[in-house]
Amino acid sequence: MASSIPAVHDSSELFSSPTEHRFRSAINAGEFLVTAEVMPPKGGAVTHMLQQAAHLKDWVHAVNITDGSRAVLRMSSLAVAAILQHQGIEPICQMACRDRNRIALQADLMGAHALGIRNILALTGDPIKAGDFPKAKGVFDLESVRLLNMIRQLNAGRDANEKDLPDGPTRLLAGAAVDPQLTSWSGLQSRFEKKVMAGAEFFQSQLIVDFDRLEKFMTDIASQSNKPILAGIFLLKSAKNAQFINRCVPGVNIPDSIIERLAQATDPLQEGITIAAEQVKLARQLCQGVHMMAVRREDLIPQILTQAGVTPLRMPQSVT
Repeated sequence: MASSIPAVHDSSELFSSPTEHRFRSAINAGEFLVTAEVMPPKGGAVTHMLQQAAHLKDWVHAVNITDGSRAVLRMSSLAVAAILQHQGIEPICQMACRDRNRIALQADLMGAHALGIRNILALTGDPIKAGDFPKAKGVFDLESVRLLNMIRQLNAGRDANEKDLPDGPTRLLAGAAVDPQLTSWSGLQSRFEKKVMAGAEFFQSQLIVDFDRLEKFMTDIASQSNKPILAGIFLLKSAKNAQFINRCVPGVNIPDSIIERLAQATDPLQEGITIAAEQVKLARQLCQGVHMMAVRREDLIPQILTQAGVTPLRMPQSVT
């Protein structure tokens, strides 16, 4: 009996979607980039996550799927990336070194390629003790710079042992995280330059609240690389939410002036939307994109972008 599977040279052709490579094309065209972040579900059902991601489809070039953010257990980022890809939403699959050794990392990267997933955000990973399984054992066989180097090797057709891959290279677009608000300016510059040298093609920043610092970073450091920087914009839902982030997210210090605005607002969520829109406008003057974070209220991201004067990538379709 003849096989019903079409003959293809690259298995990722079986999983292609209409939006595949939109992010890479937008980078190459020098467009203002918009990405957003969704958290995988904590359990087996993906309905809510897909509903939230559907709101983003016409507004962002790609959607990040977090990989055990804050060391909290959630569904596999690779599995969710494949699900979004199937829904016509281009994913950026975050991949953290915390939970995988170099064998598992290479296996997942090759698997991502085979599934048609092209965008990878290389991360070291948050400390185990920050999450809900503090007695788990962290792996940390690699960290983000070495992971970027490994992706570059796979793209060149070699594994981490410099052995040829008999079944061909990957074609992955590797990105990295950056935090322009780091206290150590020399450390920030050194780490950024190492990631560029290791093959990072784009950078997504942590939550930005100090735009003067972002401007200095763009002028003094990022301008030397010609790599797109996407400023992290976070939807603050209330003063209490902002205070929680200051307590629990290392390196973030939301100013008292913003917390006071949220505390005094008759509608704190709407005030948070206004603040986020103001920050998007500031970011547009400084860098090539924004990375939107709205934790379980991704449906509000189009409203933030509209208020900031950012138009959809194409006419929005109704979300059911």
